[in-house]
Amino acid sequence: MARSTEPEGTEPQGRGRGGGAVPFGLVDVAGPSMVPTLREGDQLLVRYGAPIRPGAVVLFRHPFQQDLLVVKRAAERRPRGWWLLSDNRPVDSDSRSYGPVPDELVLGRVLLRLRPRPAWLAPGRRLERLLLTTRLARVPGLARRLGVWAEEL
Repeated sequence: MARSTEPEGTEPQGRGRGGGAVPFGLVDVAGPSMVPTLREGDQLLVRYGAPIRPGAVVLFRHPFQQDLLVVKRAAERRPRGWWLLSDNRPVDSDSRSYGPVPDELVLGRVLLRLRPRPAWLAPGRRLERLLLTTRLARVPGLARRLGVWAEEL
């Protein structure tokens, strides 16, 4: 779950007063579903409307309770939307319980955690490839610390 920390009058879907686009926003994490990547109280910078790809941490409206903002990891693109999963796998309040999330409910991509410890959560594709396919891939935890998600088998 997430709580918007936007100023009064700014809507979390990325539209500000007067209808102009607001490409960035702040949200606070609530709940344990994204542990170890994110924890209760972490503040995140979100880029609204950013392209989503598998592995990205995203902000979306809950499919059954659309006033609720949620942060999950995009696992894969499916015909009816994005399959979004918790990093904390025992917590199953994700696509395993409500199915694919339609594109129109996915608001944006989380770029970085601002507090308590700043961390980049959205590396570019070239950095992802570098961290997953070279000798750097052998450094324990390096890819995850730089925001690259590699499914552990």
